[in-house]
Parts: sequence; structure tokens; C-alpha cells
Amino acid sequence: MAGKKRSTNYDNNSISSLKGADRVRLRPGVIFGSDGLEGCQHSFFEILSNSIDEAREGYGEIIEVIRHQDLSISVKDYGRGIPLDYNEKEERYNWELVFCELYAGGKYQNNSGHNYEFSLGLNGLGSCATQYSSEYMDVTVYRDGYRYDLHFEKGENVGGLAKEKCQYEHTGTIIKWRPDLEVFTDITIPLEYYKDVLRKQAVVNAGIVFKLFDEESNETFEFLYENGIVDYIKEVSQNKEFTEIHFFATETRGRDRADKPEYKVKMEVAFCFNNEINLLEYYHNSSFLEHGGAPDRAVKNAFVSEIDKCLKAQGMYNKDEAKINFSDIQDSLILVTNSFSTITSYENQTKKAITNRFIQEAMTDFLRQQLEIYFIENKMESQKILEQILVNKRSRETAERTRINIKKKLSNNVDLANRVKKFVDCRTKDVRRRELYIVEGDSALGACKLGRDAEFQAIMPVRGKILNCLKASYDGIFKSEIIVNLLKVLGCGVEIKSKHNKDLNTFDLNNLRWDKVIICTDADVDGFQIRTLILAMLYRLVPTLIQAGKVYIAETPLFEITTKDQTYFAYDEREKDQILAKLDTKYTIQRSKGLGENEPEMMWKTTMNPATRRLIRVVPDDLRRTEEYFDLLLGDNLNGRKEFIEENGYKYLNQIDVS
Repeated sequence: MAGKKRSTNYDNNSISSLKGADRVRLRPGVIFGSDGLEGCQHSFFEILSNSIDEAREGYGEIIEVIRHQDLSISVKDYGRGIPLDYNEKEERYNWELVFCELYAGGKYQNNSGHNYEFSLGLNGLGSCATQYSSEYMDVTVYRDGYRYDLHFEKGENVGGLAKEKCQYEHTGTIIKWRPDLEVFTDITIPLEYYKDVLRKQAVVNAGIVFKLFDEESNETFEFLYENGIVDYIKEVSQNKEFTEIHFFATETRGRDRADKPEYKVKMEVAFCFNNEINLLEYYHNSSFLEHGGAPDRAVKNAFVSEIDKCLKAQGMYNKDEAKINFSDIQDSLILVTNSFSTITSYENQTKKAITNRFIQEAMTDFLRQQLEIYFIENKMESQKILEQILVNKRSRETAERTRINIKKKLSNNVDLANRVKKFVDCRTKDVRRRELYIVEGDSALGACKLGRDAEFQAIMPVRGKILNCLKASYDGIFKSEIIVNLLKVLGCGVEIKSKHNKDLNTFDLNNLRWDKVIICTDADVDGFQIRTLILAMLYRLVPTLIQAGKVYIAETPLFEITTKDQTYFAYDEREKDQILAKLDTKYTIQRSKGLGENEPEMMWKTTMNPATRRLIRVVPDDLRRTEEYFDLLLGDNLNGRKEFIEENGYKYLNQIDVS
């Protein structure tokens, strides 16, 4: 049936434009990249940028930021103060141009030696756009012997410009505003964001002090890096670098295209190599380039080219071995670039990447020259670097082969029951009910199979003591049929955690086929060891299952106490004593048989019936401590294990009842 026809007039009166503050208030994502928290954060950065530009030009060494309790923000600088008075050339007040006019400002002639040669706030959008997107904004400026005040509400000026003669200690600008919830969906900028931004700005603006006061916590923070990116790399590297920190700097001029204007570029690069920490950060005109662009491509091209050349020259590649890629270098590299240019092409207003062709070419050439000299003049260091990069490369390739191997082995294209030997599935497909019992050996498989509820309980037997996954390599682990079959049955893939290849994994918790994974072994020394090895396997290969509370241990009885009328089960010595104390009739007591010798009824009652069984959920209350104990008891720390057994072994000796 045809729907009602809508009006389809599309004529000369159909076109409209947003005017004034609505250009930002109704479309904040166009200017700030988002109408959410990220956009709100960027509006703060626009105001901060103007103060940074002043300080970098040599006007004021301190910038102060206040995070107010009501989520308003203050930024104060000690610069020359924004000119707000009448502008004869434009025949308008400067405050209107700065705070009420998009694409207006004092930074458009930076390439011809005027103010702000290397400007962060360049597009003439920031002050106006932030004002337009604010619930209110108050501006106070000290300059020319006057104090100037402005007040805005929801993008509109209220009261014009107030100007009065004033004696002051210093010139400067103070802007206080509250981002508007009618514009942004979220204005709760976290303290960590402010700290991170101000720290980064201190890094790339050597000698400028950034102060932050947080009204909510009543804390004050101060960020200063006297030597800029070199001091920052020292801080990041934590004295764990295996090379010196190297610093290169240069200035040059060029153009992006023959018909484009020539512009000036300054660049600094600092780096070191570190086996535990890696970092790549790019800054341009003080803006942190989250997506890099030109500097990122320059660094990658230069480092791969020069290091590959050195490896070939020294014959360090094996025959027919593939060349390195940048990830092999990045695994051990801490590097920061800090560049400035009088003409900058940003991808967009959020300034997260730059696209200048000349900057990329100039930085690539400069880095290649400096790296070539560095590798010639620093033989011992360069040898360490080359050897480590080859280790990284071969580790990556091994991990990649392992990942492909795992993917093949764990593919889920056919029915589990047909491809996993001795696995016994349950009937329900409802994952919220399904339980997997991992049991010890074929005899336990028989008893559990007969004693279970086949509707929701499945059984997976393991033969004997499985591989110690904390000591084995990934290659060794995935040659074990038992472990591969267990992972197939779990269904959620595997978490490969390799130092050099953090993302090579197939794990997805949503693919787990079970609500509970229950380890069920005999209550004896061998059973405890098998249980520990299974836990170690889960801890190494699927630790998220433990974190998500999906892994359980089924307690099995240690003693069976029988009277004429009833049988009791005790799970430890203390419980046995408590039961015996209550009995006033003859009884027999024996240590419980292994799971494989139990009657199905007993298995159901003691181990499998949700109403009467005892399950211990494995919870990583202290993941670091858990890891230490796994490493101590099952890892390579032989001396530590020996000392631990000498000190604590007596606590774990079986107390065998001989009565």
C-alpha cells in the first residue's frame, strides 16, 4: 500500500544557512570533531593553545588552569593580553573578531615574520568556537594600562566591553567558561585529561611552567621540563634503556609543491632503545598528533631504511630471511618528535595529524642522515640495537605462525563431539546453563558421565598430568593434543601474550560455550597437581575466564563415614572430626576412593548436584600475587621453589588417619 505523499517542494527558498552561534551550537562536531566528551575536551584545548602561543613567543613563562567543582574551567596566562579594543582597519572591535567571528585572529600572517611564527592556534576558530559552545564565558584582559572585561551567555555577548584604568603587576588574559550541556552530551572532563594534556604541553614547550589546580580534590599539580623531550624520555625510560638518549635538531625551509609558498620548519627528535618500555609520540606546533601523519611516516621510513641497510651490510639476516618492518623496531623504541612550521596543513580542526609533504620529506632525509652517522659512530650501541631488532622480528614471525596454527587448530567448523576424542556434550544450547566438568582420566569420565545431569552437564577428560604451560613455549603448548582439545571445547579462543606481539590472539569471551568451567580431580596429591596444571593452563592461555569468574574447582570428599542408616562425607580433617563428634552409633570410616571408583549416585550427590555439591570459584583477588606463586611453584625459579618448600612444605604434608 502506498504511503501518504510528503511535501517535496525543493526550490530557491529551500536553502538556508546557520548563523552566529548556531554555526557551532547546532553542529559542534564540525569544529570540535565530536559533540561528546572528546569535543568538549577539544574546546578547552583551543583556549589553552592561545596561551601557549603567547608563552612560546616569549611572553609569560607560566600558564595556570583551574578545574572548577561545577565543571567550569579557567585558563590564565601572563602574556601580552588579547587586544580587545577598536580595530580601525577592520572597523570593528577586536573582541568581536576574536570571540564572535569564526576565521578571525592574529595568526594568519605567521609565515611572513609577524606575530606567532610557530602557532598552535592557527585556524582562527578556537576562541570563538569555544565561546559559542559555552553556557557562559568571562574574559578579563590586562594590557595598555587598562582592565578589560567581557561576559557571554550561550554565544551572545551581554553588556559589551567594560574598560577601566587599572594598575596591575603584569599583563595577561584570564578566561573562565562552562561548556554547555545543550551543545555537548558530556562536559565532565576528568582530572586525568587535564594532567595528561598539560604534561604533554610542558614536554614540547621546554621551560614553560604549567600549573593545574583541581577544586574537587583540592590538589595542585605542576609540570615543567627544562630540557623538553630529552627530560621526558628520561622519565618514560625509567633508567631501563640499553642505549644513550640521542637528540637531533635542525631548521630548514621548503615548499609542499612548486607553486606553493616556501615556509620554515624546525624539528627535534629524541630517542633511545629500551626492552621493557616503548613509546612513539609526535608533536607539531605543540599539538599532540594522535594520528601522526607526516612525522609518523618520516620516522618509519627513515628507521626501517637505515636499520635494514645496516643489517644487510653486516650480513646479519639469515639466507632468504624477510626484511624487518617498523613494528620490530617499535617494540624496543622510545621516540618523540617535536616539530614547528610557519605553514601547517592539519587533517582537520582537531589537529590530530598533519599532511605537509615537505615536512615529511625533510624529516625523512634529516633522520636518515643522522641515523647513518649514529650507526657508524656508535658501534657497540648499534650492535645491541641490531641484535635486539632481529630478536623482535623473529619473535613476531614465530608468534604469527603460532597464531595461524592456533586458528587452524581451533576452527569451529564441525561438531565438537565428532572431533574431540572422549568429549561428552550436554543437550542444552543455552550457554547460561551449560557446565563443563574437566575430569581426571577415563575412569572418572565414566563415573561422571553416569552421575551427571546430561541436560546441562558436559564432561571433558584429561589423561594424567598435562604440560606445564607456564614453562612451555607456545609452539610446545599447541603441539599438545590434550590442551588443543580443551581449548576447542571451551570455544573462546586463546589469549597470546607475547612481549613483542601483544595483539596476536583469537580470544573472545562471547564465544565461550559454558557458564561454568569446573575442574574436578581426586582429593590426593596427584589430583591436586593435575588441578594446578589445569589452572596454570587456563591462567596462561585464557586468564580472562578467571577474571570473569567462570572457573570453579569441585571439592571432592576426603572421607566417607558410614553408619547403619546413613553415609556422611567429610571434605577435610576438621569436618571429619565434627561429624564423628556428633555420632553416637557405630561407624566405619575410610578415605574416599578416586572419582573413577565412585558410584554414580555418590558422584551426583557430592560433586555434580547443584543443590548439594561444593564449588570453589577461582577469583584473582590479587593477580600479581597469583602470578608470583604460579611462577614460584611451576615456573623456572628453582632456587625460590626449593626455599619455599623448605620453609612451608610441612604445612602441606598429608595427615593420614591411621586409627
